[in-house]
Amino acid sequence: MSTLKLSLLLSAFCLLSACSQFAPFEDRRREPGTEYVYVGSSKPGRPAICYNPLLSDKEEVKAKADELCRAHKEKTHAEEIDNDIFTCRLFVPSKAYYKCVADK
Repeated sequence: MSTLKLSLLLSAFCLLSACSQFAPFEDRRREPGTEYVYVGSSKPGRPAICYNPLLSDKEEVKAKADELCRAHKEKTHAEEIDNDIFTCRLFVPSKAYYKCVADK
């Protein structure tokens, strides 16, 4: 395979895999070597969502937080309490903090 074809193939792969790098995600990950200890800003009942404000709208981020609240406890929804900039990854720099409150 020529260098040009290999470069084009590698570039196409990187562009396709980069699309998933911009999706909003929960700032919570499991600590290696432990079973239940999590690190990150997100806690049960208080989700923190990292997102790119240029590519994701507030409704999409809130829907993700609502989903996490409902997974933690039925009949709850998320209310935004704070927002930070440049506290997550390079391509997903903003972080929205929510608290889970009971539905009315």
